[in-house]
Amino acid sequence: MPFSPNHLAELNLLLQFPSVSTQEGIKVHAHTAAPETVEAAEALFAKGLISQNDGGYLTPLGCEAVEFTQKLQSMLAGA
Repeated sequence: MPFSPNHLAELNLLLQFPSVSTQEGIKVHAHTAAPETVEAAEALFAKGLISQNDGGYLTPLGCEAVEFTQKLQSMLAGA
């Protein structure tokens, strides 16, 4: 099954979270962010990967997802 546009938006949003510290998060501003980014944040929150529906911090599961996402990105980039 290929990645859907929604999944790609979620993966791209996960890559925006700082992976060095769980004390840093992001904020998705509904009035300035692309609609797919707002929807991705809401979906990641619903899945328990982030702490707020507009960003916040990564949950433990979210930290794991970011790690996998970064690894996949690195593999696909050929690094």
